[in-house]
Amino acid sequence: MDNTVRTGTESLWSALGGDPALVDRVEYGGVSGLLPARLPVMDLARATVAACSLAAVEHAGLPGPVRVDDGAVATAFVSERHLRVDGRAPVNFAPLSRFWRAADGWVRTHANYPHHKTALLAALGVPDSGSDSGSGSVEAVAAAIGERKAVEVETAVYAAGGLAVALRTPEEWAAGEQGREVAARPLLTRERLDEAAPRRRSGGPLRVLDLTRVIAGPVATRTLALLGADVLRIDPPGNPELPDQHAETGVGKRTVALDLDRASDRRAFDELLDSADVLVAGYRPGALDRFDLERPGLVTARLSAWGDYGPWGERRGFDSLVQVATGIAAVEGSAEEPGALPAQALDHGTGYLLAAAVLRSLTEQRAEGGSRLVRLALAQTGHWLSGSLPRYAPERYLAESEGPLGRLRYALSPVAYEGGPAGWSRPPGVAGADAAEWLGA
Repeated sequence: MDNTVRTGTESLWSALGGDPALVDRVEYGGVSGLLPARLPVMDLARATVAACSLAAVEHAGLPGPVRVDDGAVATAFVSERHLRVDGRAPVNFAPLSRFWRAADGWVRTHANYPHHKTALLAALGVPDSGSDSGSGSVEAVAAAIGERKAVEVETAVYAAGGLAVALRTPEEWAAGEQGREVAARPLLTRERLDEAAPRRRSGGPLRVLDLTRVIAGPVATRTLALLGADVLRIDPPGNPELPDQHAETGVGKRTVALDLDRASDRRAFDELLDSADVLVAGYRPGALDRFDLERPGLVTARLSAWGDYGPWGERRGFDSLVQVATGIAAVEGSAEEPGALPAQALDHGTGYLLAAAVLRSLTEQRAEGGSRLVRLALAQTGHWLSGSLPRYAPERYLAESEGPLGRLRYALSPVAYEGGPAGWSRPPGVAGADAAEWLGA
């Protein structure tokens, strides 16, 4: 693997506060050319997994090496597509979760959860038939969105409690207030809040309370379960995780349904939190504030879509929507015909980075104490993918010259070595115009 591969891992490990010397423990290999995209998706995937694995061996006190296999990484980053339940393939996107053409551009919606679908239809004035057919069909939603401007749809749907995002180019996102807020902040933040003693007990597994949904947070806690943690996921009884999503990300965990607005369930939750070592929260910023989740000595990891700042700080969001808002969908396609990454890489990558941040916090806490708080956002990971990782730029490997055929642009030779030629010594000439003799003869 080349220096580009190592660069991503070094960047993430530095953001996590890790010892730079440990990066030498990582070994890369496997099938190449996976997760092809215009943006360096495979580099992101490889680096986040490498950083998570490094954090795991560091926390466990193991020497390594860490082995990162591209085949395993690429498969894991589309793990939801490989799931089968008694031979049945999962439903990853509901019919109303897709791109729609608006009057002046494109909108992407997310309506996998029933309450999000209800909010979407209400905002558009489309009656909810209880299914995705009839008056609530794709055709009815398409007609309603097609009559409105993209940002108008975005605003109305979010106001109703749903999820819809207008397609933006990278330049439009960067010029907006939320884009500027994201660009001004680091990839992740790590804080020591006080001098409290760690809550981690000697002996027994790490106790992780999991308040996350969908992919990014559950990938993080699924990884912690793999490493031996006792992960207990909490869901509200009236709004359980989607069955396929639960089957895909629930491996290694235990789950319980608790209504935190019910006194008895709240007491049970508080007792769990009082004895937890780690809390991972993935609901939108502010949604859980009323439950007083702070405890001395706790390691808390907070995950959001857009960051907990700026005008979008309290918005819900998912990987597919972040791709659309930040310009990634325009890069992978165009402003006229949006595309998508080959995997929900913001979700999966942020998940492994979140697990790494938790492990690094536990390692530092073991030595220094203190309650710890880490924050990550899908939009921050998207910003790192778009601007911080080396990207293939054909212009770097092209040259121009003047000659008998005019001004030519051509590809440089890939044959390169120290002391070797920088390029050819002469441009092509007119066909058949040279003398039939050797140079210098």
